[in-house]
Amino acid sequence: MENIPKISDAEWQVMKVLWEKSPITANEIIARLEDEQSWKPKTIRTLINRLVGKNAVGFDKDGRQYLYYPLLPEADCVRDEARSFFGRMRAGVLKPMLAAFIEQQKLSKDEIEELKRMLDR
Repeated sequence: MENIPKISDAEWQVMKVLWEKSPITANEIIARLEDEQSWKPKTIRTLINRLVGKNAVGFDKDGRQYLYYPLLPEADCVRDEARSFFGRMRAGVLKPMLAAFIEQQKLSKDEIEELKRMLDR
């Protein structure tokens, strides 16, 4: 997918909620994020509005409520974020960074096998 907007770390949290379940109301998004992030409802509404402005989130009006849904597939956003991240890395940094990541994570046997298959490609 082309022209994926830059999504901030905070906006990613809203997108994750929408990718898990949508369409949902702003109040449902707020309920999910208020406890997780200790954010005020106004902050979450601002994030939703920013995402709408970036054409990352759409909405339908249902009476007095707005039902929000993602306009961008999660896989495309993750791929674009990874491309951006790796584009900022210097040559020679990837191997030690990947090694540090693997050492810090508790990977299951299936996850390790999946990583091996990816590397073989």
